[in-house]
Amino acid sequence: MPSTLHEHALFAAGPIWGGVHRLSADVESHAHDFLEVAVIGPGRGRHVTSQGSREVRAGQVFVLRPGAWHGFQACAGLTVGNCCLSAQALRAELAALYDLPMLRRMLWTDPAAPATRGVAVTTVDPAAAAEAIAEIGRLERDLASPRPRPGRLLGRLVTLLGVLADGLLADGLLAAGRETAAEPPIHPAVAATVARLEATSATPWRLDDLARAVSLDAAYLGRLFLRHTGLTPMNYLARVRAEQAATLLAHSPRSAAQIGAAVGWGDPTYFARRFRALVGLTPTEYRRRSQAVTPGPQ
Repeated sequence: MPSTLHEHALFAAGPIWGGVHRLSADVESHAHDFLEVAVIGPGRGRHVTSQGSREVRAGQVFVLRPGAWHGFQACAGLTVGNCCLSAQALRAELAALYDLPMLRRMLWTDPAAPATRGVAVTTVDPAAAAEAIAEIGRLERDLASPRPRPGRLLGRLVTLLGVLADGLLADGLLAAGRETAAEPPIHPAVAATVARLEATSATPWRLDDLARAVSLDAAYLGRLFLRHTGLTPMNYLARVRAEQAATLLAHSPRSAAQIGAAVGWGDPTYFARRFRALVGLTPTEYRRRSQAVTPGPQ
């Protein structure tokens, strides 16, 4: 389990990482700056997040956005399959995943929803979880190959996400029962606004400015954005800023105040308050957890 690695180290060989672990000891709560999908198999344990500590069961799927934190306690032969995606790649070579409604909800919308603090928890049938973990195992073997095979790795990722999405749709859990598979592709104005917010998060954007950039009425853009992302444009911008701040807190020697200003929150007190509301930790606490040395899986 990549508890002490970060974006620059974990993805040195490519934008996808995967591994299957059998946990028989605690994994200290830790933060990281990439997206993680954790699929639970057989065994016992408790999952710890900003939402509290809960006993896990086979079939659970945890999706953690960059900036989220978690850990495991009281583990006894707990099988966990981890698939991790580079945050930078999700804005670049893996950005096409955002165009697929079921994956957009799984990887972006659901874990970024208000009050989740970057962690989405869903459940698939244990058989689907076992299939997903097996695919992560194959991904792990491909990653260990001395010959890079980026096409094979991408194929593993798509298969894994497809297994999980099918499992969530079958159980009626994806998108809270909405007909996700029938949803139209993301509206071009929403896609353009998302790209603009992610590329220029430090800009003091207002809804009127964003609407003017895509030649739409502000209220109409707000409704479109909420329909496609589950967030208002300003709440989406706050989530982007929190994720970018998390990356800087993990790697940069700059002070928390300087990092807040760099992502668009110039008032240190406001930055600390918004970051804690979105992540569940103060900037100082997050920096400590992101740099903590934690035991690996046993």
